[in-house]
Amino acid sequence: MYHELDFIVRDYTSRVELRKVVVSQFLEEKPGLGRGDDASHYRYNVETLVDGRRIYLTRPAYLKKGFDFRINVERTVFQTGQEYPKHDDIFDDLRLKRQRNPALCGRLYQSIERVYNCEDPEDILSEYGGIRFNAGHPVDLILKVIKWFLIEQDIRDWNYSGRLMFKNGIDEILLK
Repeated sequence: MYHELDFIVRDYTSRVELRKVVVSQFLEEKPGLGRGDDASHYRYNVETLVDGRRIYLTRPAYLKKGFDFRINVERTVFQTGQEYPKHDDIFDDLRLKRQRNPALCGRLYQSIERVYNCEDPEDILSEYGGIRFNAGHPVDLILKVIKWFLIEQDIRDWNYSGRLMFKNGIDEILLK
């Protein structure tokens, strides 16, 4: 059973609220009836990039652990050879941006910091729309994927560091 839904998450003010909204959506999923075609599979279209590509979540994720999900970007190949990025894809992209244009990375870091503090990338991009690098992925892709990595970390590792561990990796790259 395959289900595709638009699931736009905006206007949240805290990690707690954000986690509740996402987990509540997952709780609405219909149970599967077995494996393969009998399992319930979901695609949630969660973001649209400036160029029209969509960021979408797939469930269950390959590990099939509770509320886990995989983040994907249409028509984008990452180091996995697939449409889904890993943390290292973001880290490598940020290193490349820092190497090519360190002066602009301060504004990028401020944007990432705001995403970390539960501001939506759409709001930030309307303010910082002029951040453009001649290397790596577009800034809207980076900010929106980071948003969903942070949400994923908050859901999986709520009782531990949650989003902080991923953010520490970003800090090591951009605050050197």
